[in-house]
Amino acid sequence: MGSATRYGLAYWLNKHALIFPLATFLANLLSCVLLGFLAGLSLRGGISKEGRWLWMSGFCGGFSTFSTFSAESYHLLQIGHYTQAVLNIGLSLIAGLAGIYLGLRLAEAL
Repeated sequence: MGSATRYGLAYWLNKHALIFPLATFLANLLSCVLLGFLAGLSLRGGISKEGRWLWMSGFCGGFSTFSTFSAESYHLLQIGHYTQAVLNIGLSLIAGLAGIYLGLRLAEAL
């Protein structure tokens, strides 16, 4: 399900000729928010063991993609788009951490 959702997001966003890999960035950010939320629920016993495997490992693992992020960052460097590469790497790290934090806080708010 996660991989199919990522494919749909990439298909929809890649219709626009962007240099910045927005689809991968958004998939990873949304996956971090969801993973943080699910982790927060899990800490409170709100998700079964099976649910954790299904949603945290299965969906989030399929929706997020470190390999595509790395390949796209490398490609940007390779073709001389250094600013976009550095932005992709830096923003992905910061947004990922912020997404986990936001997800945890959302779970606490329930």
